[in-house]
Amino acid sequence: MTVWDDLVGQEKVGAVLEGAARDADALVTAASASEPPPESSRMTHAWLFTGPPGAGRNQAARAFAAALQCVSPDRALGGVPGCGFCDGCHTALLGTHADVTPVAAVGAEILVRDMRDTVRKSFTAPANGRWQIILVEDAERLNEKSANAVLKAVEEPAPRTVWLLCAPSIEDVLPTIRSRCRHLNLRTPPVDAVADMLVRRDGIEPEVAASAARATQGHVDRARRLATDPAARERRAAVLKLPLRLSEVGACLKAAQELVDAAAEDAKQLAEEMDGKESEELKAALGAVQGGRLPRGTAGVMKDLEDMQKRRRTRTQRDSLDVALGDLTGFYRDVLALQLGSRIALANTDAEDALDRIARSSSPESTLRRIEAIAACREALDRNVAPLLAVEAMTMALRAG
Repeated sequence: MTVWDDLVGQEKVGAVLEGAARDADALVTAASASEPPPESSRMTHAWLFTGPPGAGRNQAARAFAAALQCVSPDRALGGVPGCGFCDGCHTALLGTHADVTPVAAVGAEILVRDMRDTVRKSFTAPANGRWQIILVEDAERLNEKSANAVLKAVEEPAPRTVWLLCAPSIEDVLPTIRSRCRHLNLRTPPVDAVADMLVRRDGIEPEVAASAARATQGHVDRARRLATDPAARERRAAVLKLPLRLSEVGACLKAAQELVDAAAEDAKQLAEEMDGKESEELKAALGAVQGGRLPRGTAGVMKDLEDMQKRRRTRTQRDSLDVALGDLTGFYRDVLALQLGSRIALANTDAEDALDRIARSSSPESTLRRIEAIAACREALDRNVAPLLAVEAMTMALRAG
């Protein structure tokens, strides 16, 4: 199975990247043989992947990175780089390739101190791969200073360095950066394509795969999690019952507290899985004896790690809340469809009784106001409003209609 199979419903983007990977392979082959490079090439040093949430921006960028590092012997026979099985592809997809450096926002922003070492590395030659690749998964979260650091690196890149930037839209990236990138816009994958991917790649039962793909409206990552994680299905079912519970002020406040607590529990579980392991690995790297004290002068390094973990917990909690808010938006979208006389392509067919009750007891205008209240809650969370306050305001607005 090639790396291009990760591009669900993105045939046009896949064709562009395959062509660029072929030309990139020709460039490296010519350089290693001391031959002149090809006269024309579809390969460039910076790429910008945009698209709505769930379209697979990061997956497309990582698949391209794997293809650029592909060392399959089939390439010499005319095969497309990106076999998915060679050491270059395998390690790039797993995130362990020495010459593929991922950069993701730990908190609300990518700070310049998080980019300094990465920018410095971008000016070095590949250690053992074919290209030095920098993959920025949340380019929209670059702040002014970190964006300027990236701009300097993209303006004058090293000969074998490639920058892959991912963002929701082209407007989320500085004009000076995006003008130096080749832009690829991904679409929301069709529901049928996501369901087919879950069956082929994850071995999910067709009915479960179709239900998960329909419920998430083509969001690849959420569909996979919904199909494979019973706890995720339970949380979604609880969220879809929330609109029927908002009859009183007390019920609104209780529902808001439950949403925030569930998101906090998600963040806590992730922290328990990752924080302890990271701390022990760092202590070992600093030379601390197991169970003993840290060497003198290393307390600041541990404090930096703890700060990063705290920012990640906050981000994880808000991401989990955003998933719940997305499910609520989908619920009221279905309510609006029923109120306007359409039952085509309902996302939440498993909650059809609740949809019918809300649709009969309210008007399309009130449904639109409720959808706007959810959007306002998301904006408030993006502005770092306290989660409980933002969600309480939303549940009260949902009750009012």
